[in-house]
Amino acid sequence: MRAKESADRLRGRIGAAIVERVAGPAGPARRRVVHDAAGERWFAEDRPVRRVHGDSSMFAGGIRALLLQSLHPLAMAAVAGHSDYRGDPWGRLQRTSYFLAVTTFGGASDAQDAIARVRAIHRRVTGTAPDGRPYAASDPHLLTWVHIAEADSFLRAHTAFGARPLDQAGRDGYVADMARIGAALGVPDPPRTEAELTARIEAYRHELAGTAQARDAARFLLLRPPLPLLARAPYGVLAAAAVSLLPGWARWPLRLPRLPVTEAALVRPAGHAMTGAIRWAITAPRPAPAT
Repeated sequence: MRAKESADRLRGRIGAAIVERVAGPAGPARRRVVHDAAGERWFAEDRPVRRVHGDSSMFAGGIRALLLQSLHPLAMAAVAGHSDYRGDPWGRLQRTSYFLAVTTFGGASDAQDAIARVRAIHRRVTGTAPDGRPYAASDPHLLTWVHIAEADSFLRAHTAFGARPLDQAGRDGYVADMARIGAALGVPDPPRTEAELTARIEAYRHELAGTAQARDAARFLLLRPPLPLLARAPYGVLAAAAVSLLPGWARWPLRLPRLPVTEAALVRPAGHAMTGAIRWAITAPRPAPAT
């Protein structure tokens, strides 16, 4: 019994540290907003989006999404020019995690408020990319790229590392669920099946490039994250797992190697183990049966 109690305390400390890093100091209050809100939700409890966004595979999926999004020069210019991803990367992560939580699990009115805040921010994000082209975060074309890169990354990470991967109907359902969030953000006609999502990404490939800004962001994200020493090895496993999920055409512009044998034999199993460990840590232990 003492060994179990010690294990549970360790599990609680690790889980609390992970949640605090991802959700920030306001995490407990935000959790109450998300889970205790009365009234209608956008998504019922059995919807695929809840299964995907509630799984620890999102850690790898989030890294992949950032890498993939960086390949659009205008989207990357907007991030570089208006997002303090270097000075406050955890703040950015915490804001993103809250947005995903409230739109997926929260009350409909809270989800709509979060959408309105993001759209207001997007209207202020404008500028000129290093290649001279103007950009605007509210541009429907750029919004679509950011949306499909996220949806594809979260879905692929869940398929590879999720506790309960979805079947084809479930994967199509996830894309359809994400379409509701994307449409609310201003994405015109977002894809609603996995096949449509794949086709939409393919249609953007001629616009993508590994700019100096994108490669610099990738180096920061993969090699120089602001983490304490003890957290760097676990993060490195997640980062390697995320890179293993990128197609070859996305790796080359970012100068990321492709090592099929190593990834199959080492990286993917390690990714499974790490996402499983995170899942164990952030899931509350079951109470002991009454005696």
